[in-house]
Amino acid sequence: MSTLDQHIKQGVCLLTLQRPDKYNAFNRELSMELQSALSSAHSNEDVRAIVLTGAGKAFCSGQDLGEAIDPQGVGLDRILSEHYNPLVRLMRSVMKPIVVAVNGVAAGAGANLALTGDIVLASEHATFIQAFANIGLVPDTGGTWTLPRLVGPGRASAWMMLGDKISAQEAQQAGMIYRVCPADRLQDEAMQIALRLAQAPTKAFALTKQALNASVFAGLDAQLELERELQNQAGASHDFAEGVQAFLEKRRPVFTGK
Repeated sequence: MSTLDQHIKQGVCLLTLQRPDKYNAFNRELSMELQSALSSAHSNEDVRAIVLTGAGKAFCSGQDLGEAIDPQGVGLDRILSEHYNPLVRLMRSVMKPIVVAVNGVAAGAGANLALTGDIVLASEHATFIQAFANIGLVPDTGGTWTLPRLVGPGRASAWMMLGDKISAQEAQQAGMIYRVCPADRLQDEAMQIALRLAQAPTKAFALTKQALNASVFAGLDAQLELERELQNQAGASHDFAEGVQAFLEKRRPVFTGK
């Protein structure tokens, strides 16, 4: 069964993360499927706008930790260099407007990937969590670039270090997202915005996105590489091993700063 549902209607490509039993946590299969879908939407002339959302109760809970700690798995370095960094680059290089509909929790890489969209909507019940510190890691998926530019360095550093759960309403007030929607209206509103965009001058939108990339996202590529380097250091720490073990055992971690 595919981990990503794709549907094109009236010029809008709807992409739905489909691992609801895992709160749409990213594994290699989902990451690669989403990369392929975004690339296809970019080159498909019938697609003029994109909506990205999640199935079930969550938008995306971040990385599937089982894959991250699997001794036979790809490891953190490849997860960033082959999964998340290419996804961030695609979200910004696809020259079509991307509407992100955050239907539930968006944690870790899931939260930061959402912030790379062009228009971000959230359900009234959605929450955003910079969950990395809870398991001894550093923010990645472009979060150290996008979040401070959206909400300022004061909020960004506090949210990243404390791992607070941020409500959709607080996210909107802080300027992190565009709009909060009633839960039962989120997908309809996202599709209405995407249909409006699809019927508008999408060539101008592509040029606008290029200008925003030059203005706001210049330097993002170097930051993604820095995040990868720092994540490798964090991933080799005792605190990461303890954080993941505590998460799996559903207990409070005992961090030592080593």
